[in-house]
Amino acid sequence: MYSVDEIKELLKAFDDSKATKLEIINEKGEALTIAQKEKNKTEFIPTEIPVVTEQVAAASEKQISSPFIHEEEKTDEEGSPVTSPMVGVFYSAPAPDKDPYVSVGTQVQKGDVLCLIEAMKLMNEVTAEKSGEICAVCAENGQVVEYGQPLFMIK
Repeated sequence: MYSVDEIKELLKAFDDSKATKLEIINEKGEALTIAQKEKNKTEFIPTEIPVVTEQVAAASEKQISSPFIHEEEKTDEEGSPVTSPMVGVFYSAPAPDKDPYVSVGTQVQKGDVLCLIEAMKLMNEVTAEKSGEICAVCAENGQVVEYGQPLFMIK
C-alpha cells in the first residue's frame, strides 16, 4: 500500500483541493474511502453505503432542517432520550429471528442492552444510561441512524 508519509501527503493534497472524495485501493483490492462534506471537515466513511430509508427521504423532500429536532425538545415528563453514539445501522434484536431487546413498556435497568448499531462491519451495543421504562422507540429496525439521533425515550 502506501507509507505513512505518502498517506499524509495525499491527505494534505486532498484537504488543499476542492475534491470531496478520495478512494485508495491497494493491490489486494482493499479500499479506503475518505469523504469531505464541508471544507476542513474530513470523515472516514465505509465503502458500502446503506440505502436511505423512505422515511428520511420523505422528510428531506419536505425541506425539514432536521426530522429529529422535536425529539430533542422532550421534557422529563415525556422521558429522556437515548441517542445514537455513532452513525450506523440500527438493529432492535440480536438476530433477525430473535425478539427485540426492548419495546414500549419494557422496564430496563442501567446497563441493559437496548439495541445494536452496526458501524464499519462491527456490532456495537447501546445500553441504558439509567433505569426506567421504555416509553418510545424512535428508530426502525434496519434504519440508518445519525450520531445523536434519538433511538428510545426512557421515563
